[in-house]
Amino acid sequence: MADVDGEFKENPGISVDLEGDITVPGAPDEEDDLSTLDEPVRVTVLRDVKAVGKKFVHVLWPKESRALLREWDLWGPLILCIFLAMMLQGSTKTIDSSNDGGPQFAEVFVIYWVGAFIVTLNIKLLGGSISFFQSVCVLGYCVLPLAVSLIVCRIILLAETQSVVLFIIRCVVVLIAFGWSTFASTAFLSESQPPKRKALAVYPIFLFYFVISWLVISHTHT
Repeated sequence: MADVDGEFKENPGISVDLEGDITVPGAPDEEDDLSTLDEPVRVTVLRDVKAVGKKFVHVLWPKESRALLREWDLWGPLILCIFLAMMLQGSTKTIDSSNDGGPQFAEVFVIYWVGAFIVTLNIKLLGGSISFFQSVCVLGYCVLPLAVSLIVCRIILLAETQSVVLFIIRCVVVLIAFGWSTFASTAFLSESQPPKRKALAVYPIFLFYFVISWLVISHTHT
């Protein structure tokens, strides 16, 4: 306040605080949430590996859960895609081709990702309440049983003589894996699919895993 003489006097009843913190509403506290930029790379990698492993466990023990939807990632699907492509490459040999495995690797890659994209697009067009990457994450992780069946089939193919019995065993193993993958994916995606259009949403999923199953069972070379 200014007096008659023009001099300013301090008003003890008014105080102005010139210091403070700029906070964002809803943002986590720094003390509660440590930044990943300050931790060693080894710790970050181990945490991501554990997260991928937990999602694999959820696929092996499928139930109606949103575990794969809450914290989606594409590391698991990418690992499974590369594994399938490497294991299936060179499965078809011809006389006039050296067959270095390139076309087969690309073929599996395209079927895997384009198939997941088409199935996800179908779910979105039907009005499913799920994001694009969440659907791709679930579909990719649920290929795990088919990857396990491919390992079993490769072990069976190590036998010197292939008989009808061994072929039937391979078919049964792949059939079980196919049912497992389909059931696991529908269990995770059931809540996000429209109730009256579940059949239309499940059919492309069925077809997606059927194509991958056919690639596994048609693989006849070690």
